Amino acid sequence: LSSRWETCWFKVELSIPSAWAGREVHFVWESDGEGMVWRDAQPVQGLTKEGEKTSYILTRSLEETEPHSLTLYVELACNGLFGAGKGSMIAPPDPDRRFTLSKAELVIFNRDVYELLVDLEILLDMAQLLGEENQRSFQALYTANQMVNMCDVTDPSTFPAARDLATAIFSQRNGESQHTIHAVGHCHIDSAWLWPYEETIRKCARSWVSVVRLMERNPELTFACSQAQQFEWVRSWYPGLYAQIRDFVAKGQFIPVGGTWVEMDGNLPSGESMVRQFLQGQRFFQEQFGRICSEFWLPDTFGYSAQLPQLMRGCGIRRFLTQKLSWNLVNTFPHHTFFWEGIDGSRVLTHFPPGDSYGMHGRVEEMLKTVKNNKDKGRVNHSALLFGFGDGGGGPTQKMLDRMKRMSDTDGLPRVQLSTPDQLFSVLEKESSQLCTWVGELFLELHNGTYTTQAQIKKGNRECERILHDVEVLSALALARGSTFQYPASQLQRLWRLLLLNQFHDVLPGSCIQLVVEDALQYYTEIRRAGARLQEEAVQSLCGDLLQPKAGSAEGMLVLNTLPWERTEVISRTGPAGTETLALVTVPSMGYAVVREPLLPPQPVAVRKQEDGSIAMENGVIAVCLDAMGRLTSLWLVDSERESVPDGCYANQFALFDDIPLYWDAWDVMDYHLETRKPVTALRKPLEITLAGGLRGSASFSLQIGENSTLTQEIILDAACPYLRFQTQVEWKEAHKFLKVEFPVQVRSTNATYEIQFGHLQRPTHWNTSWDWARFEVWAHKWLDLSEHGFGVALLNDCKYGASAHRNVLSLSLLRAPKYPDATADMTHHQFTYAVMPHWGSFQDAGVIQCAYNLNFPLHAVPASSAQCPAWSAFSVSSPAVVLEAIKQASPWGRTLVARLYEAHGSTVVAWLQTSLPVKEAMLCDLLEQPAARGRLLLEQRGVRLSFTPFRVLSVLLVLRQ
Repeated sequence: LSSRWETCWFKVELSIPSAWAGREVHFVWESDGEGMVWRDAQPVQGLTKEGEKTSYILTRSLEETEPHSLTLYVELACNGLFGAGKGSMIAPPDPDRRFTLSKAELVIFNRDVYELLVDLEILLDMAQLLGEENQRSFQALYTANQMVNMCDVTDPSTFPAARDLATAIFSQRNGESQHTIHAVGHCHIDSAWLWPYEETIRKCARSWVSVVRLMERNPELTFACSQAQQFEWVRSWYPGLYAQIRDFVAKGQFIPVGGTWVEMDGNLPSGESMVRQFLQGQRFFQEQFGRICSEFWLPDTFGYSAQLPQLMRGCGIRRFLTQKLSWNLVNTFPHHTFFWEGIDGSRVLTHFPPGDSYGMHGRVEEMLKTVKNNKDKGRVNHSALLFGFGDGGGGPTQKMLDRMKRMSDTDGLPRVQLSTPDQLFSVLEKESSQLCTWVGELFLELHNGTYTTQAQIKKGNRECERILHDVEVLSALALARGSTFQYPASQLQRLWRLLLLNQFHDVLPGSCIQLVVEDALQYYTEIRRAGARLQEEAVQSLCGDLLQPKAGSAEGMLVLNTLPWERTEVISRTGPAGTETLALVTVPSMGYAVVREPLLPPQPVAVRKQEDGSIAMENGVIAVCLDAMGRLTSLWLVDSERESVPDGCYANQFALFDDIPLYWDAWDVMDYHLETRKPVTALRKPLEITLAGGLRGSASFSLQIGENSTLTQEIILDAACPYLRFQTQVEWKEAHKFLKVEFPVQVRSTNATYEIQFGHLQRPTHWNTSWDWARFEVWAHKWLDLSEHGFGVALLNDCKYGASAHRNVLSLSLLRAPKYPDATADMTHHQFTYAVMPHWGSFQDAGVIQCAYNLNFPLHAVPASSAQCPAWSAFSVSSPAVVLEAIKQASPWGRTLVARLYEAHGSTVVAWLQTSLPVKEAMLCDLLEQPAARGRLLLEQRGVRLSFTPFRVLSVLLVLRQ
């Protein structure tokens, strides 16, 4: 069989000899492709050689009344547990790889021999691992020796006495002070990684049907299972299996955890996207199983945003489990059980299983490591152990359970009990008085190339987050103002779920194969297509009568603003003849204006070419000087006569680095790449003026990068605009290179500030300690800023996430070129925009946050009649510290909106939410849109009064009049 992510079907006709009466009979199947046994048109057993699942139990004891002849079907996939890589796990899939079926047999299973072997394995592990200073290791060794002496392999009647010797050892009990391990079955299934989304659906079914079979034989087995999307896949594709799973959920054995749509990346999704991960996930679990999850479950994600604790708490979750920080390359994280405090002060009880894995096999060695490795000995005496094959699925096996049964309470070993996440966290909560607190982000000191890899996916994510924001805002306004408009709730849910799926922690980070990238980009294309249609329908309903130009009258322009502040900006639009015209317009907050006569700029943009080939541009706010290679030699704040670029330095300097990680190619950028910096200096086309000024000045140039790549950039200064924009196009054809752009600035500060979800945080600009230099490459959202008292410089971007600030150099990471697991990663044409903004005062007072939003959320211009029409604003907020992030219809559907606001400056502030919509009542709600107790808000002349503490997120339900 060859690999094209196809499956082949085998029809298997079995006939069990009647001489096997009373025996346990298995159907054994060994292949290097994963398989599924089907019986009577239902899946009954997953088969994965690497997951130690190679048999389907036909009968525990063959009765005369049982059918001796039957037909099974085996669906065999052309991939193993970890895909189909060539030579290495993370290599791109090998199209020529063949998959072989090596064994298909009917066998008698001798359970007595199996049990004896498990006994001996546990005893020998105790003998080896408990150490010579421990008498218990000798007791185990001598017992095993006696068992071997007692057994005659040709005479099964000698086995029970040998087993009795083992049982005597295993039933010697522990003292009361012994550590308790809470063992929970688990099967980490990456929603896509080294295999496409479609194969994941089959992996879920193979893994979960195996779990259901185990539960039937082991009623004590518990299994924690995350990712609503995977439940939804199984519900759609395997309804019979799903019905069985629901029964075991009701029994408390099959336990939904996590509360999110997928196990998303913990750094890059926007704040609103993270809210929707929980909203879609928790709502699904509530609808399907009658309850929401109480634990956030993210064992394998590449770092955790400091805003997550608040978002968890707002979604009914106070407990968090992960283990990924055990992967830190530089510093060992100091805790396994602790309180984690976010940027707003919210705290959640956090547990890292001390065995540092989510794929344990129930071995003695793992139990001893769990106790020995626990960093919080003396503070807590309970910990988790997650057992089952993972990443590519697989899940727990019978042998894992049988090992742990022998360790339930055996002197010399920790107590091992099959437990649930709820039981574990309940005990930890009782023991929590001595626990330490970790404040701020949980930064993973590894995989920081994932902020940059697969730039098209990053761009698709940012763009689609914007599209869904705009569609929701405009649809909510159309709903509030029109009696007939139907809010597109189900279409928006479908598009959100596509976006959330792509935020899975191997897709948005870019650490997946080419096939997954193609699927992800296809989903973004669908969101763009459907989003454009929904936006058009909302605008049509909201402004329909303004959009019909009168016959013979001059055409006007309707400009819509989906952000919560008034904006004055230069916009460009293509006229009927295809000519591009510019206009300076002012549009009120979350509303629109009809523009007949564009505004005159307070000061037009002046552009002039100097003798030496450099170009100067000025707009009354900033003045810049650019050399022939497009580098900034000067960046002045006009009023302050303050220079931003240090003498003899160049800003907007491109640099190319060698980028060869130790192993995890798409994931990692190593600190040593910094030693290979080469400034890009090969000029293809020197800087030329492209727009001579007025409303907009611009100049463009082109560079050769490396051997094969080219970069073209247009540098744009608009009238009245406080930042300089760099519209960039790159034809990228490199191998293991990393492209960055650097801005050395005349600012001295030991910390730089980076935007994160619903807020910002500071990270050091020095490398004093190992914790500092381990963050040589970090992530940010729309902006980063370096400020001293009274002055600073910010870098804004429209689709980049990797960044760094070392000493006085701000750097934005643009493109990488890894070859594993996608040999073609990033080899394509790229377009992106970033901007530099020098400012007076603090970045808060200077409006850096608002400018970064403006760059990411362009105004929408549509042709309209030139009739007189007053500008209209639906919402505004009295304080610049508070951002109105989202407006959407509340669920369940109806004439109720949800407004989500957050405090963005890091201040305590009272703000008034003003609206012109027909609101009849307002109340606070949580992130799941449940009204808060005593949450009713007064509707006053000035709007609704809201109190914020630093970085607090508030959601308000607004009930509209009919």
